[in-house]
Amino acid sequence: MSGASKPLRWLGGARVRTPPLPVNVRRTMGAALRVLQNGGHLEMPVSRPMPSVGRRCHELRVAELGVQWRLIYRTDKDAILVIDVFRKTTQKTPRQAVERCIKRLGSYDEDRG
Repeated sequence: MSGASKPLRWLGGARVRTPPLPVNVRRTMGAALRVLQNGGHLEMPVSRPMPSVGRRCHELRVAELGVQWRLIYRTDKDAILVIDVFRKTTQKTPRQAVERCIKRLGSYDEDRG
């Protein structure tokens, strides 16, 4: 990008409903989001594609003291969309989280129409 960073857009109350994150998790997620805002890319093991949510959607993966934290995001031309943040308790991303993300993105895309 030409010196400007993309804004973060928090969808559907993602920030409000976010469970309390440990300080180190917040810092790690914040640093990764800053890379994305500045036009960089993240790859495994930090981030993995989430085609089950949608195109350009990814799962930011952070572990802290044996607890897995996830931040689902989408990279758009004009912004980084933060769709959901949650504590992961199973190997597979919970279906409810995927459905919540799809719904939030659908509302966002419809509003931008």
